[in-house]
Amino acid sequence: MFNLTQKVALVTGAQQGMGKADALALASQGAMVAVTDINQEKCQAVADEIISRGGKAIAFVMDVSKREDVETGVQRVVKEFGRLDILINNAGIFHPKPFLELTEEEWNQTIDINLKGQFFCAQLAAKEMAKNKWGRIINISSVASGQTGFGVAGGAHYTASKGGVLGLTETLAVELAPLGITVNSVAPGAIDTPMIAGAGFSEEQLEGLLAQVPLKRMGKPEEIASAVVFLASEESGYMTGSVVYVDGGWLAT
Repeated sequence: MFNLTQKVALVTGAQQGMGKADALALASQGAMVAVTDINQEKCQAVADEIISRGGKAIAFVMDVSKREDVETGVQRVVKEFGRLDILINNAGIFHPKPFLELTEEEWNQTIDINLKGQFFCAQLAAKEMAKNKWGRIINISSVASGQTGFGVAGGAHYTASKGGVLGLTETLAVELAPLGITVNSVAPGAIDTPMIAGAGFSEEQLEGLLAQVPLKRMGKPEEIASAVVFLASEESGYMTGSVVYVDGGWLAT
């Protein structure tokens, strides 16, 4: 099950955290992987790890907020591997800021990377996937995406972007289904990643957060990657427009 041999995957935000875990997990199932982010050295380190395990990978810088970067990146993947089958829209940022102090520049930066970047990547990737009548687009959202009963103080820009990801996912699922492309979203809860570590939460805040999680711990990036591999595989073929919450039971409380 979950055999991805001969499939080609593009992972954004893959230099660390969940993106890195996704890239490694896809490669472990046989996929050829393009590792992309804004730091070439870190991306290359992930690609080298895949190659050292017997897989195939390339690494390059791609700023998802710039359409020309994404267009060049998709073309590079197709030139290297001959096709594109799987897109993991993982790139994202979270810089907490009180709503009344949030600047237009900070709002735009978050929306550009977290939402517009997913639009650019999905649109350009889908055009390639349509050529083979098969594709998997997996958009990374969040439990903090609206209608879940969970808001994040200081995260108006972040939660707005992640709610937009869910709306984008549902619409793309409808439009791209006739082309053989499924579109789903994974919505993580509290995951132990550099983004969370760099968000500036105090130890007391983190303890309060985990007190709300039935499993009483943060998730691991590899636990998100497991859901991603499933959604990238043939076994998920009848799922599209779905949101998979991986949150330790947080939303069940």
